[in-house]
Amino acid sequence: MTPETVMDVLREAVLVALKLSMPMLLLSIGIGLVIAIFQAATQIHEQTLTFVPKVLVLALFMLGTGSWMMSVLGEFTEKLFELMTRL
Repeated sequence: MTPETVMDVLREAVLVALKLSMPMLLLSIGIGLVIAIFQAATQIHEQTLTFVPKVLVLALFMLGTGSWMMSVLGEFTEKLFELMTRL
């Protein structure tokens, strides 16, 4: 296995991780921003007010996009196993 191959695999692994995590992170940041604005406007500073909506929205997001995430991860895993068989 050459160093170039290792770097290609690591680069692709980082890209897959970003591709899978970025939508959830951006959604969580957006929800947090909306709730923070609401809390600042109403002066309600309750910890669960930020936690519960984030968990619910992210759970719904995962239900909706879970199959896509699994297919992306499955394709990457298949590429890794194909690479291992060629060694």
